[in-house]
Parts: sequence; C-alpha cells; structure tokens
Amino acid sequence: MEASKDISRLIEIMEALRQPETGCPWDVVQTFETIKPYTIEEAYEVADAIERKDMDDLCEELGDLLLQVVFHARIAEERGEFAFGDVVEAVTSKMIRRHPHVFAVSAANTPDSVKLQWDQIKAEEKRERAERRGITEDFKAGFLGGVQRSQPALTEALKLQEQAARVGFDWSDPAPILDKIEEEIAELREALAEGKPEKVSDELGDLIFALVNIGRHVKVDPEDALRGTNTKFRRRFNHIETSLTENGETLQEASLERMEDLWQAAKRIERSLDMVSS
Repeated sequence: MEASKDISRLIEIMEALRQPETGCPWDVVQTFETIKPYTIEEAYEVADAIERKDMDDLCEELGDLLLQVVFHARIAEERGEFAFGDVVEAVTSKMIRRHPHVFAVSAANTPDSVKLQWDQIKAEEKRERAERRGITEDFKAGFLGGVQRSQPALTEALKLQEQAARVGFDWSDPAPILDKIEEEIAELREALAEGKPEKVSDELGDLIFALVNIGRHVKVDPEDALRGTNTKFRRRFNHIETSLTENGETLQEASLERMEDLWQAAKRIERSLDMVSS
C-alpha cells in the first residue's frame, strides 16, 4: 500500500489495521476509552507545534490528530453507529448552518456579532437535540450550562467568565481584580495556617479563578500564558542541569541555594539576549 494525499487512503489503512485476523494486534483491541488519552495528547502536541512556530512539526501533528478522528470513526463504524463520512457530513452541515452571513443571509458583519450569532445558533441546536432525545429536564442547567465541563479547567474558567460577562456580571477594569487576587492570597494564607487541606484546595481554586479573570481583562489567554511560563521553566531548569554537569555536579547533590544561583544566572542570560535582539 502506498502513501497518498487522498483521505480515503488513510481510511483504508485504518480499516486494514483493525482487521481481526490480519490487522495490527495493538490497533485491533483499542476502544474509544483506550485511545481517548492519545486524542487529547495529540491535540496538545498540535498546540505545542503552533507555539514553537514549527511548521514541519505542525504538519505532522495535524496528521496524528486526523488519525485519531479516523480511528474513532472506524470503531464507531464497526459498532454500527456512524462512519467517517457521517463525521464529515455533520461538520460541513454545522459550518454551513452556523455561518448564515456567508452561506445565506445575516446581518452579522463583525467578529463580535458573528460570535454572538454562533452561540445563539449553537444553543438552539442543543435545545433541538435535547428535544429529539426526549430530555425534558432543565437541559443546560441555566445560563452557564452551555460551557462544557469536559475542557481543561483553565479554559472552562475563562469560558464561564466570558459567558457571565455577556449579561454584565463582570468587573469594569483590571484594578478591582488585582484587589480580588490579593484578597484570595490572604485567604489562602489563612487556610494554610489552619492546616485544612480541603479549605486550602478551595482557596487555591479561587485564586486561580481570579488570575484567569485578570488574564481575560488584559486579553491574555491563561492557557497560553501558562504554557509560555512552562517553556521558560524548562529552559531555565535545563540551564541549571547543564551548568551543574559541566562542573561535575548533579541535581541530586546540589543545594537549593546553588540551583537558585544558576536560575538567576539563566534569567540574566535571557535578559541580555532580549536586549541584543531588541
């Protein structure tokens, strides 16, 4: 079998891999549940390639993510639920339906109005789907019900705040949010002093939620900001490890003071490089 730019070849490969008698022993035994972690992992690897601006990796990671879609669709087809073609039809139908300003008639002509229109159409679709399934209880659990709980907690917090802001439940500027952050830090200190793990967890959550809020107000995505900090931490810690190795030392043997000195040295190097590049 040869490689191809045609999606049908990927579908054929997955079908071959899933054949009970002649397929791959690992692929054959997989289920929705067992490959779910890989699907999430591939999505994050796409995000990482974008952050690093590595187009070669991005091309490869998008392929890996597409493979996950084909994999799930194949399992569903084997169970008689749906096939890859149904997935494509569903999403194309959705995109046409949610873009009446492009494919039909709509007054939406700005990014904000298009986003509002999208949310309204999405909410109506979910109500109709609930009716088809015979769900009679409060389907979306109020105004915030449309915010999915399945996404990362930072993203969920951001979406909850954005949704609440649409009806005016929001600060007018960042200043009072900074006050709120200081308040939450004080409450976290109290919880730590009391030594109650559940209260510490609760107050830490409040603090993180407030930090997400300040990010939203200054137009900084908290997930992106944290990823940037993670990258910076990796880089500086690698400097510590490399410097220790060059001096015949190990991480296990080095004192906290020694590692802190090397951390500060890494920061100075970064600042000097920033000055040169600017």
